Amino acid sequence: MSKRIGSPGHAPVVQNTPEPFVRVSNVVKVYDTAAGGLRALNGISAAFERGEFVGIIGKSGAGKSTLVNMLTGVDRITSGQVVIDGTSVHELNESQVALWRGRMVGVVYQSFELLPTLSLIDNVTLPMDFCGLYRPRQSQERAKQLLTEVGLQEHMRKPPTKISGGQQQRVAIARALANDPPLIVADEPTGNLDSVTAEAVFGLFERLVARGKTIVMVTHDETLAKRFTRVLRIADGQIAATRLN
Repeated sequence: MSKRIGSPGHAPVVQNTPEPFVRVSNVVKVYDTAAGGLRALNGISAAFERGEFVGIIGKSGAGKSTLVNMLTGVDRITSGQVVIDGTSVHELNESQVALWRGRMVGVVYQSFELLPTLSLIDNVTLPMDFCGLYRPRQSQERAKQLLTEVGLQEHMRKPPTKISGGQQQRVAIARALANDPPLIVADEPTGNLDSVTAEAVFGLFERLVARGKTIVMVTHDETLAKRFTRVLRIADGQIAATRLN
């Protein structure tokens, strides 16, 4: 991105302004319903830099999860633009966006979304197998390493049904890190956890940010607001306030 600066009577000077890592520009999302169009997002704009821990806070139905789906390309925008690391996400076709997401974005859901018939290690290797960034033996070794990092090395051969909810969320985080994506997007990742386990998961996110990851996390927990580097408050599909900590 560039802008011209100067004064009357002098030739303008072009000053290059680095493009932010994530740029959301005037994003609108309208869902078709039997009662007519439902506007879930109403012209949201925001920008995040690498290494930020961004909290998206708002009440249920405010548009938080819809914004997350716009960032990950899981759902399509009605209008506007989402650019992540120079890629205009919604200009990609379905197969392109799936491959882009697998390499660039790790997604963590409130309900874990683990496959119950697979072991923990096989759940973690799935994104690597899909994107083809690692050979099978490498993906197995990387999955073991990630599960060890989240403290589940003794359970890696178990199915998700044999471990607790907090442990399942840690597996989901390990899976999100499988392809070493620069961006992690988490939608209410602590919503189904007790306070002690939720704190452990949040602490894991903080350590990832310290290692250079960019994390965008949706939450309704106001007590976490001061721990993010940036907070976006969403109400009625719009940004009601933004704050740097």
